[in-house]
Amino acid sequence: MKNNLSIAEQIKSKYHKTEEVTNFKDMLYRSANIYRSRTAFKIKDKDGNIKYITYEQFKNDVVYIGTSLIKKGFLNKRIAIIGKNSYNWCVSYMAASIVGVVVPIDKELHTDDVINFMNVSQTVCILGDEKNLEDIISNINKLKCVDTTFIKFDEKFNNLLDYGKKEYLNGYTNFDNIKVDPDKLHILLFTSGTTGTAKGVCLSQKNICSNILSIYGIVKVKRSDLFFSVLPLHHTYECTIGFLLPIYSGASICHCEGLRYIAKNMQEFHPSVILCVPLLLENLYKNIIKNMNKSLPKKYIKDNNENPYPSLPFFMKQIVRNKVKNTLGGRLRVFIVGAASVNPTIISAFRNLKLNTLQGYGLTECSPLVAGNTDFFQKDDSVGLPIPNVEYKIDNPNSEGVGEIIVKGPNVMLGYYEDEQKTKQTIIDGWFHTGDLGKIDENGYLYVTGRCKSVIVTKNGKNIYPEEVEYYLNDSPLISESLVLGIQKENDDETYINAQIYPNIEAITQYLKGSVPTKEEIWKIISDAVSSVNKKLPNYKHIKSFIIRDKEFEKTTTKKIKRYGDNLNIKK
Repeated sequence: MKNNLSIAEQIKSKYHKTEEVTNFKDMLYRSANIYRSRTAFKIKDKDGNIKYITYEQFKNDVVYIGTSLIKKGFLNKRIAIIGKNSYNWCVSYMAASIVGVVVPIDKELHTDDVINFMNVSQTVCILGDEKNLEDIISNINKLKCVDTTFIKFDEKFNNLLDYGKKEYLNGYTNFDNIKVDPDKLHILLFTSGTTGTAKGVCLSQKNICSNILSIYGIVKVKRSDLFFSVLPLHHTYECTIGFLLPIYSGASICHCEGLRYIAKNMQEFHPSVILCVPLLLENLYKNIIKNMNKSLPKKYIKDNNENPYPSLPFFMKQIVRNKVKNTLGGRLRVFIVGAASVNPTIISAFRNLKLNTLQGYGLTECSPLVAGNTDFFQKDDSVGLPIPNVEYKIDNPNSEGVGEIIVKGPNVMLGYYEDEQKTKQTIIDGWFHTGDLGKIDENGYLYVTGRCKSVIVTKNGKNIYPEEVEYYLNDSPLISESLVLGIQKENDDETYINAQIYPNIEAITQYLKGSVPTKEEIWKIISDAVSSVNKKLPNYKHIKSFIIRDKEFEKTTTKKIKRYGDNLNIKK
């Protein structure tokens, strides 16, 4: 009978056992009780010494910060968090999400976008790094809430911690008495940086807790594991899998000090689990192969930095594996990869080195994981199987079985913030329409084949919404219309931002004091406008090239620019 079941059915009998939790407060108190004296975080002090934070201390710090937030009147209010990955970020996120609604914000966003998200979400308090908060304070006249409280991750945060501790120990235990409704909005995330079309994703704690349990069911997290947090915590991928999952599991967490410190930090912390995007994995792979070809005897070296490992004799493979593992800190056992597709050859190469590499697929709207390769079944060219309690299927497949991926499960968001129409268009009869194209094989493995959404995904997993860049371009009076696309160059699989621009000749003529502009003048003026837009955007969103059109874009009957057909034919 078992042979007749697909792998997606067989796996259901293999899931790791989980203990039910539906909200962060219960999860926090449960973990503090079970793992009390175990290490929850390894952090570096100002002198570079590694300190150990126990589960009991983490829980207490969350309670103390939460107590202070309640005393300041922020119960059931919107509380934003911004800054680099840190212990203070984690404490603030947990406290804010229990006391009210947490609004994690990307620290790389332009200050105007940060302020816009604060205004849209009705944020009354923001905790974060000094630099980010100073940038907001210098533009405080743009904030709708003039009484916004700013709490920097410095002495002010420590004072807040001390104040909360004093109040709590003196009998003010309101935080303990909070009853978290697991089905209500407690996490508000913005997936677009555009000032004009901010899109908020509303998640409940049950959404995320269900995802934690599902992931634990397919990927065993050991209490001895140390998660190395590299990706930004404001993103659901890192927050759910790299922070909340290990807290549920009794594992430990350490934070990378920055991309240039990855190798140094790995030697210092000795992690066993890393969440990464394909670009990070590819860079590690290239360095490993390069070093192999430098250090091996001449007869084993491959040309053009090809992988020499498969042709090595058995005894040498063991030596190479140990050497590679030592360069990664000595304890690394698994990479979890998401955000964009991974080259299957690289996954296979890491597995040969005894470094398990698990690729998955998810979206912010799904808290985030939908599918993943598991401890039990793996397929290098697929994003995996449905995670426990989650279903997916292909809507309106073509003759090759390719169609839109739609998802149903307890991880699917509550909806888009204050946008009932968009929510109804996206969640239909309980099925979330991802906007991604894919197909499913006979064993239930999912393959993502493309995107029917306009979002551009770079090689390192960054999401770029064309509408955001277009908003800034079209804000210039010298530009009539624009269309932003992701393009690739020959022999380069990175995605670059290209803009097609239809200039406002009348405005340019006025700008030149009435003289008819030459092609060279138009180019110079538009080039300056593009440079001005780039200054407002993070580096990864910069327009790398642009084309000036001599006619308007094709439009739909509702006068929207078509994102298909002749408009996509880029010609210089």
